[in-house]
Amino acid sequence: MNRTFIALGGTLALALGAMGTAAQAQNRQTIAHNPAQCAAGAGPSVLVTINGVSQSRGTMRIQSYRATDRDWLGKGRWINRIELPARAGTMRVCMPLPASGHYGIAVRHDLNDNGKTDLSTDGGAMSNNPSINIFNLGKPSYKKVGFDVGNGVERIAITMRYM
Repeated sequence: MNRTFIALGGTLALALGAMGTAAQAQNRQTIAHNPAQCAAGAGPSVLVTINGVSQSRGTMRIQSYRATDRDWLGKGRWINRIELPARAGTMRVCMPLPASGHYGIAVRHDLNDNGKTDLSTDGGAMSNNPSINIFNLGKPSYKKVGFDVGNGVERIAITMRYM
């Protein structure tokens, strides 16, 4: 195994682990997926196209954050979370947001549904598809993942990464 692969695996684990820790936050909402919240005239929301889902097993966890230094992947700082059964290929998820603003999206594919980050199988993705490396410790800057959402529906596409 080369060093780049090992470094990438470790940094992705840190980012995915931050999502798992944030899942224990109080006063955050795990919501049902409702595609109608991304229909014409709806919003504010973001329609997330998730490309490259490796298998139709396990759970996809999609979380929204404010794209600020304090909030992005911060413990207990997520806004909404949607959990869905994974479908190989491409998935589309509508994430409602509380107001217009600057946001980031993080996705985790828990392939074996054990609630833990498994480096050899689980995958992850973030809005704007930032690079993940040893220098950002798996937590790219909020400046790299942030995107603006107005009062309508914003559309983004992200690509899953697996080790």
